Amino acid sequence: MNIPDSSQKRIVIIGGGFAGVTIAQKLNHKGFQVVLIDKQNYHTFQPLLYQVATGGLEAGSIAYPLRKVIQGFSNFYFRMTSVKEIDTQNHKIISEIGELRYDYLVIATGSKTNFFGNKEIERNAMSMKTIPQSLNIRSFILENFEQAVLTKDVNERNALMNFVLVGAGPTGVELAGALAEMKKEILQKDYPDLDIQKMQINLIQSNDRVLNTMSEKSSIASEKFLENLGVKVYKNLRVTNYDGRTVTTNTDIVFDTATVIWTAGVQGAAIHGLKADALVDRVERIKVNEINLVKGYDNIFALGDIACMETTQYPQGHPMMAQPAMQQAALLAENLPKYIAGKPTKPFVYHDKGSMATIGRNLAVVDLPKYHFSGFFAWFVWMFVHLFSLIGFKNKAVVFMNWVYNYVRYDREGRLIVRPYKKKSFVTFTSDEV
Repeated sequence: MNIPDSSQKRIVIIGGGFAGVTIAQKLNHKGFQVVLIDKQNYHTFQPLLYQVATGGLEAGSIAYPLRKVIQGFSNFYFRMTSVKEIDTQNHKIISEIGELRYDYLVIATGSKTNFFGNKEIERNAMSMKTIPQSLNIRSFILENFEQAVLTKDVNERNALMNFVLVGAGPTGVELAGALAEMKKEILQKDYPDLDIQKMQINLIQSNDRVLNTMSEKSSIASEKFLENLGVKVYKNLRVTNYDGRTVTTNTDIVFDTATVIWTAGVQGAAIHGLKADALVDRVERIKVNEINLVKGYDNIFALGDIACMETTQYPQGHPMMAQPAMQQAALLAENLPKYIAGKPTKPFVYHDKGSMATIGRNLAVVDLPKYHFSGFFAWFVWMFVHLFSLIGFKNKAVVFMNWVYNYVRYDREGRLIVRPYKKKSFVTFTSDEV
């Protein structure tokens, strides 16, 4: 990897997400050689991926160069590659571009979509965990409508205009609301020769509440907002299969659709090489102690979504969100010099600052430790928090200007098919059908 030898201890960080970026920034001036590794050369602000997928923002406005994150830091390096394996015996990582020895390793690989073992759903449904996936969704949504205006087959047209979102967590709820607003304000103007009222947005939740990790008050409010926007919410319904055309469930309810977007679960993005007893099988998270040290190792740490720190309050690990990741990363940066020097360290305690989700224009829900509120003020708080959480002044400015424009004009300028996406599993039209 062409990293120079150093008299300083080498800390290798795998992953440029919230946890990886935070600890990299906090380790500056700590007296280490730091190597940050990611398969992309940018950090993604994942909470706004749904806006890229629905044309509200361009991809560049929620991405930030990782080399710029560590720009000017002494003895810091970035390498763009995928890590295939961790050789714990020889204290090195094995990547696509070579091997690298570490003194201390920090795994911050985040999470990936969990299809719960259903390979056919995984093959035919779409995910939204990365910028390329969001761009695929954006293109595919628009391509569906372009095909819908061509076909004379009513069933085909309805399937192309039928959207099924599986999972009513924050991502599913926000995406459903954004699609509903596109239907109401944009698509009817873009496609006057289509009956946009035939467009369906179906949100499926396997248990009895949308946003089930938030308060009951916020759950009820968000469901009401969605229904008022025209989203059909299905609760206590579980998707059993999707063959690229038909969604089957654990009831007699079926959906004929070209588009299924899977937001029903996540699991850790684990890397091969750790002992089996260091992993939680069902979600592939890595077991860590109170300072994020991986079980069975004395020089490997894990942070954020990939880390499972079992506590009394969080017996299955902390929520797989940005705040726990950033707080763990900040504390580990403080603890590492103490740990290496054999001094007492501080155990991690998660400070829950609240959670929130936006459903649409002037519609959001916010849960703070002592307060729960919804509506316009919650929407304003959601925008403020997300805007100032973005990395980089330019990104903040671009996102703010886009939001102002979209709000004033009732428009989304980013509805461009710049990278066409075709699903092989869905029926393509022959010339005599158009």
